[in-house]
Amino acid sequence: MIPWLDPDDDQGPFPPPEAALAEPDGLLAAGGSLRPLRLLRAYRQGIFPWFNPGEPILWWHPSRRAVIFPEDLHLSRSTRKALRRRPFQITWNTAFGEVMRACAAPRRGQTGTWIGPDMIEAYQRLHRLGYARSVECWRDGELVGGIYGVQLGRVFFGESMFSRVDNASKAALAAVAAAPDVALIDCQLPNPHLERLGMVLLPRARFVELLDRWCEPALGSPPRVGRSA
Repeated sequence: MIPWLDPDDDQGPFPPPEAALAEPDGLLAAGGSLRPLRLLRAYRQGIFPWFNPGEPILWWHPSRRAVIFPEDLHLSRSTRKALRRRPFQITWNTAFGEVMRACAAPRRGQTGTWIGPDMIEAYQRLHRLGYARSVECWRDGELVGGIYGVQLGRVFFGESMFSRVDNASKAALAAVAAAPDVALIDCQLPNPHLERLGMVLLPRARFVELLDRWCEPALGSPPRVGRSA
């Protein structure tokens, strides 16, 4: 059994990370809310929500955390060559809602999405507060790729990315990795695509140590919005 969080008490503590289940790996708690204080307190501790629309909110803290250190981001030679031609205009925080909705769209071979209306509303609130960020890739005025996530201090907690043309999501990720205020990109869970991009797995305790180093002050400094490059 896992603890149930009071949906009316966003100050209520999460269980300690080591209390997370081994199977399914990292399931820590259920319930609570998606209001800003609860979400920010979760991310600061390395906890993230992940659940299907219509289900209770589930909170996770996996035993091994997928991360990318910006200096270790790996792009193939062909991708680097393509990006050197600057095929996209890259902007920050100019179309957060559009990026989220694009990430929520069903992918090939999928029939649904975990990014439901409640999640979109919750992260748009965080964006208005300055904690949720997006990178947009544009071509000929059309949004063709992007990534969104939460930033606390120097840690970018990546949530999802999308690409409608070749290399667009990689260009967005490269922009995050190149940002001077990002020291760690949290990818949450591993997959083969992230592994090819330089993802490594950190033990839970090591990941928490890095949060303690880079997530000060406690709830992060709101990033500057509206930046473009």
